[in-house]
Amino acid sequence: MRKIQMVDLQGQYQKIKDTVDTSIQEILNSSAYINGPYVHEFQADLENYLGVKHVIPCANGTDALQIAMMGLGLEQGDEVITADFTFAATVEVIGLLKLTPVLVDVEPDTFNIDIEALKKAITPKTKAIVPVHLFGQCANMEAILEVAKEHNLFVIEDNAQAIGADYTFADGTKKKAGTIGNVGTTSFFPSKNLGCYGDGGAIFTNDDELAHTLRGMVNHGMYKRYYHDVVGVNSRLDSIQAAVLKAKLPLLDSYCDARRKAAEYYSNAFANNSNIITPTISDFTTHVFHQYTLRITNGKRNELHQHLLDNGIPNAIYYPVPLHAQKAYQDDRYNEDDFTVTNQLIDEVISLPMHTELDEEQLAFITKTLNDFIQ
Repeated sequence: MRKIQMVDLQGQYQKIKDTVDTSIQEILNSSAYINGPYVHEFQADLENYLGVKHVIPCANGTDALQIAMMGLGLEQGDEVITADFTFAATVEVIGLLKLTPVLVDVEPDTFNIDIEALKKAITPKTKAIVPVHLFGQCANMEAILEVAKEHNLFVIEDNAQAIGADYTFADGTKKKAGTIGNVGTTSFFPSKNLGCYGDGGAIFTNDDELAHTLRGMVNHGMYKRYYHDVVGVNSRLDSIQAAVLKAKLPLLDSYCDARRKAAEYYSNAFANNSNIITPTISDFTTHVFHQYTLRITNGKRNELHQHLLDNGIPNAIYYPVPLHAQKAYQDDRYNEDDFTVTNQLIDEVISLPMHTELDEEQLAFITKTLNDFIQ
């Protein structure tokens, strides 16, 4: 059996090696490292794939979130609501901009933001909602948009983990994750479903005026060289990363299908284990399984984590500490009773290897090892 990887980027690379190597050599020959043809071509390809008017490439997913908030004109003290159970980047940028983060609990089955908790958190100072499409499926965007419309709030989608997922509205309309709110953001970190070979990110919007603002912001606030019309940052996707992403984008749907196939194998194997809760998929979204995350309900999650490592099976705990308990984001406003789901999840969740190169022999070994331990 091949060595099991949490993410097998080398195996994936071998299948696109010729395309990637040729493209990188072309960039080296031309020296068009910043804002070169590959960046513009990838931008156009991604706009077409997502069905969105504007894609603004940038240096990473965290920058994408920060620039999106800057572009919307959020001001110091404005409250931004987001989920407590997610990676810190989502709340990090809120703090960096001196906005006020408001963390709320999540749903126990999807791990996405709880709509009722969201509603209760709204105050006259609330200006935006940041739903996180955690682990690969969309939050309940139709409900979130209704809340946002009622209270005149911006919706900024954190789509770092769900690019390629489809959302279906009650009327049958479909949209790609990240293209539903006022603005969406994503990360192209190497382990993402669509990942480059370094850092990279992008912002999506159908708002022409906002897109114009964002395009200036990612490039020091310039539209014309040395003329700074808005306050900006230095956050550009480089040509080599764009070339890698351009090679991978036509394969994204097949990558997602491969992840779904592995997830289906996992879920079938664990279906009769009463101490394991497998991922729930909401009926309004597809799931692209950036992570395959179980809940272990018999109190042996930590022991399982070590047991899998001892047997050569990489795994991860996303996330061991909720944001409201992190030293950087603690606040007297928070009450532990408002985070009952998150506080339970941090003791139960464990993520298994999930990538495009998993084979049946590996999956069989992983599931047997886990089932034999959790009984």
